[in-house]
Formats: sequence, structure tokens, C-alpha cells
Amino acid sequence: MASFEEQMAELEKVVERLEQGDLTLEENVSLFERGMQLSSACKEQLAKAESRVQVLLEPERAGSVRMADLPELPVAETNQEGAQETFDEDEDR
Repeated sequence: MASFEEQMAELEKVVERLEQGDLTLEENVSLFERGMQLSSACKEQLAKAESRVQVLLEPERAGSVRMADLPELPVAETNQEGAQETFDEDEDR
């Protein structure tokens, strides 16, 4: 299984290729399908990592450690010039 970072890098390349708009319908569908597979795999790996962190933060018998939610990170997107922009979820895109 590829690492999370490898899958994210491939997903970014898939998105860039789809955004170029010079593909046939079949190429678009195939790339979209691959992108969805990568997205699902990344989400699964993130969920597993979050579960592992939550287990580490669960209260111990002595109660010295408490459960804490992880803060949501802003979503980074790439604009047409290739620069990354960060958006908060509440912000209109």
C-alpha cells in the first residue's frame, strides 16, 4: 500500500490533469475514477490515524489523560497560477 503522502501527491496530479480540460471523455472518466479511489484511500488512512490518536488520548484508569478533538485544518487549494490558497470552511469560494 502506498503511503498517505504518495497517494495525496498522485491525487494532486490527477486533479491538475483533469483541470487542464484537454482529455477525451474516456480519459476524464478514468482519471476521475482513479481520483475517487485515491480520495477514499486517503480518507480511510486519515480516519485510522485519528482513531489511533483518540486511543492515545482516552482517559486512563487514573484519569490523568483526557479525550480531545483534533482541530480541523484549513483546506489548501491551488489557484490557476499554481499558488496554494487556504480557505476556511465557512468562507465562500
